[in-house]
Amino acid sequence: MIKIICLGKIKEKYLIEAIQEYQKRLSKYTKLELIELKDEQDSDIKTALTKEKEQIKKHIKKKDNIVILDINGKEYSSEELSQFINSEITQNSNITFIIGSSNGLDEEIKNLSPKKLSFSRLTFPHQLFRIILLEQLYRSFKILNNEIYHK
Repeated sequence: MIKIICLGKIKEKYLIEAIQEYQKRLSKYTKLELIELKDEQDSDIKTALTKEKEQIKKHIKKKDNIVILDINGKEYSSEELSQFINSEITQNSNITFIIGSSNGLDEEIKNLSPKKLSFSRLTFPHQLFRIILLEQLYRSFKILNNEIYHK
């Protein structure tokens, strides 16, 4: 099972449709739970991150195998990511990805796991990044099942 905890609601119809499409595609390979939490709008970033941290913690279970999405995390090729996904699911049967808001993540959340994953040194809008993550998860499962997927 894959759980994605992310901050911020998606309002744009075209982004919602893309997310739904990848959720449908991934359902062939794994159970997927997407948890959207409110991103806090506070002029004090530390206060906003603390509020977001409390929301995130409510959705984390002791057994969760947490992977933090972090610009400073380890970068993988698509093939390497598929092997990482396979290894994590084989060892623990689940992966919980946590995507921060535009303010990032509170240090306490970052410290929940030594597993930090980056898709690029570039900064992506968090709404778009959900689609990128879902697409790469789908690509990973296609690779693991020796199925053809465009390059």
